[in-house]
Formats: sequence, structure tokens, C-alpha cells
Amino acid sequence: MSDGKKPRLIGINHVAIEVGDIDEALDWYGKLFDFNLRGRSERSAFIDMGDQFINMTRVADRKPSGVERRHIGFVVDDRSSVKKRAEAAGATMVEGPFLDFLDPWGNRIEVIEYSNIQFTKAPHVLRGMGLSLDKNANAKKELAEKGMAPE
Repeated sequence: MSDGKKPRLIGINHVAIEVGDIDEALDWYGKLFDFNLRGRSERSAFIDMGDQFINMTRVADRKPSGVERRHIGFVVDDRSSVKKRAEAAGATMVEGPFLDFLDPWGNRIEVIEYSNIQFTKAPHVLRGMGLSLDKNANAKKELAEKGMAPE
């Protein structure tokens, strides 16, 4: 298509995951993570992540189908207790070099710590979330190489 400049991808506003029951999903994820509920209805719940959100959508026949390769990367302030919490909640841990697990509905979640990756929240968004976070040296280097070093 050559009808002008293509739109540039600049981020993700939200991701939708399928769950079998909204209340069960909120309870299950609440065992792992501290979050605020942005809103909910009979068929959906919206988990606030500052300027982004997760949309949990009820799908009555959603069941795990094995280890999915598709996954969502959740960024957290501190992932040190996530594995233990996920195991205690009954998550199926996925073997490999990352902290991945399957929720009860087969959604594969990878958990990444904010300080270790290029993904960056704007300072005013972090403030609004009540967080003061920094990047490690490697993440700062990767950002600097792209001209995106934090100030």
C-alpha cells in the first residue's frame, strides 16, 4: 500500500485475556499482584496499570490447552516473590530461562522487573502510581543506544 505515511506503532493501551469466570480471575490474580480495579461488568474486568490496563474477558469454555507459546509480559516493580505466590495460587510454572507461568485458563504470563528492561513509564505516570523506580545499568545502556536514556 503506498497511500502515504504508515502509522507507527508506539505502545500498547491494553491487552485482553480470556478467563472462565471474572470473580475467580480477580481473586486468583489478586493472590499474585497488588492492583486497582479500573472497572468491571458481568463479562469483563479492567485491571489498572497506570496509563495501560488488562482487560479480563469472560469466555465460558476457556480451558488450558497446554503450554502456550503466545504470552503477555507483565512488568512489576519487584518480582522476587512472584514465583512463590504463583506456585501457591496453583499456577503451572513453565520451564525455561524466564519467569513464566500459566493461569488457570491457560494464559501464559511472563513476569519482568521494571529495572531490567527498556520499557519505561513516564515520570508523571510513575508519580501518579505512587512509584519511584529506576533502571539498571544494562537497561540504561540499551535505552541510551536508542536515544531514549532516562533523564
